[in-house]
Amino acid sequence: MHASNAMERMAENKSTSFESSLDRLKAVVDELERESVDLERSVELFKEGRTLVARCEALLKNAEETLRAADGPPVAPNADERPDEETPF
Repeated sequence: MHASNAMERMAENKSTSFESSLDRLKAVVDELERESVDLERSVELFKEGRTLVARCEALLKNAEETLRAADGPPVAPNADERPDEETPF
C-alpha cells in the first residue's frame, strides 16, 4: 500500500466524519427548534450539539494545518533566477 493512498483514505475518512458530524448537528438544531421538545431532551441535544461543534472545529483546524504544511514555507526567489532588474539602493 502506498503512503499517498493511505493519506487519501485518511482525508476521506475525516471528510466523511466531518460531513456526518455536520449532518447530525443540523438534525440536532432542527429538533431543538421544534416547540414540542421537553427541557430534558433539549439539554441532551444541546450537549450533543456542543460536542459536534467541537469535533467539526477540530477537523477543520486539522485540515487547515494539513494544507499549510502541504504549502510549505514560502520560497524566496534565487538571485540567479530573478529577471534582470535594477538593484535598489
